[in-house]
Amino acid sequence: MATANRNPEIRKDAVNNRLVILSPARSRRPSDFKSKFQAKSDSNPSSNAQPQCPFCAGNEHQCAPEIFRMPEDSSSDWKVRVIENLYPALSRDALVKSDNKEYCHSSGTSGEMSLGGFGFHDVIIESPVHSVHLPDLLTSGVAVVLLAYKKRIEQLSAIDSINYVQVFKNHGASAGASMSHSHSQILALPIIPSLASNRLSSMEEYHNQTGKCVLCNIHTDKLLIDESTHFISISPFASTFPFETWIVPRFHSSHYHELDENKAIDLGGLLKLTLQKLSIQLNDPPYNFMIHTSPLRVTSSELPYTHWYIQIVPQLSTIGGFEMGTGCYINPVFPEDAAKILRELEVVSRE
Repeated sequence: MATANRNPEIRKDAVNNRLVILSPARSRRPSDFKSKFQAKSDSNPSSNAQPQCPFCAGNEHQCAPEIFRMPEDSSSDWKVRVIENLYPALSRDALVKSDNKEYCHSSGTSGEMSLGGFGFHDVIIESPVHSVHLPDLLTSGVAVVLLAYKKRIEQLSAIDSINYVQVFKNHGASAGASMSHSHSQILALPIIPSLASNRLSSMEEYHNQTGKCVLCNIHTDKLLIDESTHFISISPFASTFPFETWIVPRFHSSHYHELDENKAIDLGGLLKLTLQKLSIQLNDPPYNFMIHTSPLRVTSSELPYTHWYIQIVPQLSTIGGFEMGTGCYINPVFPEDAAKILRELEVVSRE
């Protein structure tokens, strides 16, 4: 059925407990969606390093302090560097008292509360080469980035006052990237953000009703894009955004940092393929991807229904007053159509 002939639908996202309106755009077919963003070419694309870019190899001294690099024993020939953010959103130097008396401030009856700005904000430089982006890397190179995430989360989890870690990547200026050199970020928080808390509550509700994990029990009929040994990529049933894509572990896993090296290579291949397909189909759009993992200190009773996944959102549309006012998004592309387009798209291997 052509999208233009479909009636709108209201669908519920059982993972995040939110409603989405699927309302097909009459002016374009799903296959016509393209990014209007044009990436700026480097002034000297043949050069591996940009003199003004602190993330390029040879400019390490321009960066904030390094946390670690991979390989760890490399003096200059590194593949991935994890550094402190030069302009952090949170302060790693702020003190958190065990009783929270000097950390948490309440205004009393108004219900307002403020917390000290303690936390960690790190940058993962994904390649020493300025012109190389994440999907340009070999599968093994993407796996190194994924394992760097894992290692940093493990380090942060050892800090008692850190309760949640968010890994994210902004690609393109309109997606929030302030540097053109390919990188991603990690924010570690002493609190559990409301969206993560809502997601866990929704997963718990589904488990209580069905006895199953919502992501283990996810329906892939007409929504499957690609699959690997350990992961699947899908267009979620209630996609919030056009061509939104999830990568979900086939195996039940609550925390991203449970990922081992073999699964990281498998995930690296599927993530690379997914980003390549979105780039080809949508004209290299700006995008955000987020790793939605569980809070670091979930209880044993929460493990059966908590399940991590990666969300990739191409920036193809803007939100308006309705979305801001209701939290209910209008998506002009049915996920079944997006999945079919991406599933049938052939990609020539860049390995």
